[in-house]
Amino acid sequence: MSVRGKTRRKRKDKWGNRMALVGITFVVFSLAVTVTIKGTSLKEREREYRIRLENLQAQVDKEEERAKKLEDYRVYVQTKQYIEEVAKQKLGLVKPDEILLKPSQRQ
Repeated sequence: MSVRGKTRRKRKDKWGNRMALVGITFVVFSLAVTVTIKGTSLKEREREYRIRLENLQAQVDKEEERAKKLEDYRVYVQTKQYIEEVAKQKLGLVKPDEILLKPSQRQ
């Protein structure tokens, strides 16, 4: 082979190597951009989930407080004091030693 043929071959090889390097660089850059975009969307989704978790935890705390109040009320309803109050208010009953005074009706 001549010197000229070897030079052309080296040029083609250099050109091919450069194109391969450019192609690989483009692929790596594309992957980096894709990973960055996906990472950003995952961070946003994680932030939304954290806010949602905080809201749900607040609701759980609120319901636990409500359950405690209902339990306290259930205990109160079973007391003698509550039964007497209901008997007086709703049924109009009085104890034997109590005197019931009703206001007179004015015309």
